[in-house]
Formats: sequence, C-alpha cells, structure tokens
Amino acid sequence: MMGRWMLSLFVLVFLVGGCHRNVEPFDPDEQVVEPDLSAIFPEGVERSNAPRADARALMPMGGRRAAAVTVPPVTGQVLLAPELAGRVPKGAVLFLIARSGDSERPVAVKRIPAPEFPLAFELNSEDRMPHAMPFVGPFQLTARVDADGEAATQVGDLQGAAQGTHSPGATGVTILIDEIL
Repeated sequence: MMGRWMLSLFVLVFLVGGCHRNVEPFDPDEQVVEPDLSAIFPEGVERSNAPRADARALMPMGGRRAAAVTVPPVTGQVLLAPELAGRVPKGAVLFLIARSGDSERPVAVKRIPAPEFPLAFELNSEDRMPHAMPFVGPFQLTARVDADGEAATQVGDLQGAAQGTHSPGATGVTILIDEIL
C-alpha cells in the first residue's frame, strides 16, 4: 500500500511540476538506507524518536481528541449568592470557564445542565477548547448561569469568579456567583 502511495505521489509531482532529476525505475529489491541527518542534527544534539511528553497532548490520534498528558484537575465548588437564589431559571446551564494569562479566550470550558448549588466541580484536560490546547495554568476561573443554554452571554445571566489564579492540581477553589449581567 505504501509503495502505491509513493508511486501516486511521484506521478502527481511529475505531472504538476515536472522533475529535474534523473529518476531510475522502481526496484522492489532495493535496500532502504537511513538518511544522513548530520546536517540537521549536528554531533552532540540530542535526538529521540519518542515525542516529548508536553507534545503528546497536541498530537491528533486518528481524528480523535488528542491524547492527554496526565495533568491534575482543578477542583472546588460553585456557590450562588443567597440574594440570587430565586434567579436561576429552570433549564439553565452553568458554564465553568478557565482562561490563562490575560487572554479572553477560554482554555477549558465545562457545560453543566440544570445546576444545583452548591455544586462541586472538576475541570480537567478533557474540557480543553480546542482539545489541542495544552491544559496549562495559572487560570482565572469564572462561572456563568445561562438562561437559554447557549454560550453567548445575555442580559440577565448570572456570573461570578474565583479569587486569584489557580493552576492544575488546585483543590478547594470557590467560585461565588454574585453578579447579574
């Protein structure tokens, strides 16, 4: 199968761009020789066929989600301010959002339908958005109760944030929802 693919690629390159090299006919008995990579990897530079541990989370796995490097989750609870207790509509969705640095772009988002407070949460590398993004903190954590279940913020949604920033492995994080948008 690989030989057929290589032949198809050769024909495509030859037809599209021509070939300036004197290419000999295919010889199925030809010995495969490892290329000399000394120009790319000079003496003393470490080479490894194994991918780096931090790169494994970014590698696609047959069209599926990236294989996650074991990174501990951020855990804690989401509380609702007592004065907002009657403002959570039936069918609401809680969005738990982690942002890294000064970025407004989320690193991870967890969608929790029909939340009941207090709510214990765990935010981990499976919640990354996009899934190729590394789950690396520190994170600013926010929670938003959304009346229509859509990700877009609307007037009347409820929101709150955790104090400070939190890295993967943080436990006991408290997010207090205390604001009406």
